[in-house]
Amino acid sequence: MTTHQPGSARATPDDWLGIGEVSARTGSAVSALRFYEELGLIASERDERNQRRYHRHMLRRIALISVAKRIGIPLQDLREAFVDVPLDRPPSHQEWQRASRGWKRRLEERRQTIERLEAELTGCIGCGCLSMKACALLNPGDTLAEDGAGARRL
Repeated sequence: MTTHQPGSARATPDDWLGIGEVSARTGSAVSALRFYEELGLIASERDERNQRRYHRHMLRRIALISVAKRIGIPLQDLREAFVDVPLDRPPSHQEWQRASRGWKRRLEERRQTIERLEAELTGCIGCGCLSMKACALLNPGDTLAEDGAGARRL
């Protein structure tokens, strides 16, 4: 964080929002905003009274964080998705598109993993074999056999 000078050529005072206003606009708790900042997901600057001021473009990042949390995407995945999206200025359309493509790939991988798990679980529930040797869900490739004969998971 740096100190924001109200007369700075970078932004007008209307471009900056206090933490309370950001919290009210995004529905994110003040403590969550501080946490996101600690993780490097968002950034603020300090004004002459040492209060956090967020640039207006942070609202979009916070909205994406909220959506990601709602659908179970870990914050670490978001950090990776945002790696090429600048914090110090409003991102360009191209920068958002690049981040979007990376995020889409991650979501597609998650979807495929969930579909595979669903198929395995459905097969397991319908099977009823309880075979630790043949079960693709509990013992894929019979890896438990490496530990010797007998029960391995109880």
